[in-house]
Amino acid sequence: MHSTDIIVLLFICAMVAASIVFRKLTVAGALTGGCLAALLYKGAGITGIIMLGAFFVAGTAATAFGRRRKEQLGIAEHNKGRRNAGQVLANGGVAALAGLLAWMYPQQASLWQLAAAASLASASADTLSSEMGSVYGRSFYNILTLKKDQCGLDGVISLEGTLWGIAGSALIAGVFAIAYGYSVLALWIVVAGFIGNMADSLLGASLERKAWLKNDQVNFLNTLIAALAGIAGTRLL
Repeated sequence: MHSTDIIVLLFICAMVAASIVFRKLTVAGALTGGCLAALLYKGAGITGIIMLGAFFVAGTAATAFGRRRKEQLGIAEHNKGRRNAGQVLANGGVAALAGLLAWMYPQQASLWQLAAAASLASASADTLSSEMGSVYGRSFYNILTLKKDQCGLDGVISLEGTLWGIAGSALIAGVFAIAYGYSVLALWIVVAGFIGNMADSLLGASLERKAWLKNDQVNFLNTLIAALAGIAGTRLL
């Protein structure tokens, strides 16, 4: 094992411990997150960890922001936003799988690294749009009917939340661009994140409201759709 690998492993262990101590993740969630970070590191290097970290920090901050208002609306995350293993897998599992594929098939590493970035862009967009949209949103609409609907319900969007979602995608795209160079692919990551976020709302308004899918399943699917959109972009651009 190279010295860099040892340093990264120690860093991941420290972050796992910190997330438990500060009650941001359950023990199982923290250990799961550590495994996902390791796979991203093997497939996308330090950039993979930074992208995952950027999503985690932004998502944690957004969840904590305006918590009193969210509690009044009855939409605050349970357990003060402390994520469990299922939630960690739902948001980061696709990115970790892409990291694994980049590690196993180095000749296609750039493709899978883009897929990982796109999936994390969608996860970031979904979290920021829902958490910040509930605080700053003024008018809320059902994405299927475009009729006014109640804030916090599955499939309900707002202009403000959508813009925050785009900012969340741009955060991940910015990390990707700094690491791999500024190109149209960075812009496509933002687009893929937006597609995944809209897919999340569509699935929420349809299948989740009917209890055919649970929230973790919807989150996994939106990140998968974004990853596939990211891969498709390499064929189109």
